Amino acid sequence: MTGTTGDVGLDRLACLAGRSWVGSDLPGGLTNRNVRVTTTDGGPPLDLVVRCSQGDPGLLGIDRDAEHANTVAAAAAGVGAPVVEYRPDLGMLVISFLEGRTLEDADFADPGVLQRAADACRRLHAGPAFTGRFDMFERQASYRSTVREHGFRLPASYDDHAAAWDDVRRALAAAPRPGVPCNNDLLAANYVDDGENVRLIDYEYSGTNDACFELGNTSTECDFTPEQVEAWTVAYFGDPTPADLARVQVQALCSEYGWALWGFIQATASPVDFDFFGWGLERYEKAVARFRSPGLPRLLETVATSG
Repeated sequence: MTGTTGDVGLDRLACLAGRSWVGSDLPGGLTNRNVRVTTTDGGPPLDLVVRCSQGDPGLLGIDRDAEHANTVAAAAAGVGAPVVEYRPDLGMLVISFLEGRTLEDADFADPGVLQRAADACRRLHAGPAFTGRFDMFERQASYRSTVREHGFRLPASYDDHAAAWDDVRRALAAAPRPGVPCNNDLLAANYVDDGENVRLIDYEYSGTNDACFELGNTSTECDFTPEQVEAWTVAYFGDPTPADLARVQVQALCSEYGWALWGFIQATASPVDFDFFGWGLERYEKAVARFRSPGLPRLLETVATSG
């Protein structure tokens, strides 16, 4: 047993018992430490990623059992990595390594990449049901309560948008859509592209949700232009209605305003050396721009009246 993984207890995993292996840390991962492990003996070869939990998942509303169940479901849908072992006692989830390249924001300018990514979302959404549900309005309220309870730093103007946030909630609730299995955290690095198919990773925040939240989340996390947002919506729906496009744009606002709080919580709570407050502030400022946009009332009307 060799490697550069440090003392994270990999030798206690059943899938590595009696095996020789090497391991190395993978880049990224703000709530997990991800270690790639490959066996080096003469047995059946294994190429794995071990996701090791860090910090306090309770502060962020992470359910590790649901993450495991939904990762299994995503693999059954042909979109996620197969699960090899789940060890909640060790805070570890072991999945197969997916060959391919994790995407970057700029990659979505390629129409082929955009279409493959949309196809992956559609396969996930049509796949086996997920455990649990994800509602950003509930999540935002929970995160805001956590910030208040712990006295975490928050932009002074954050609550100035509470009334507008409620308008968004009412518009979406006026014409609800059936929930589907969603990842809910599809930034570029959670798309893995092998040139023929895209697969999706990291199901910490997964649950049943509006498909348009998934699309809106990616569009804002990857800094899509208005033209890209439209192309992304077309790639997913084929022939989208005005309500489809409006709903994606409104759900992008939901992603920005809600996930900003995640960053503000992590800024104090996380052991990871990363500018979480700046991360949250970037999303908050995007949300403020949308709240102040003269086009928002029309988007909300389209969402509320067209479904």
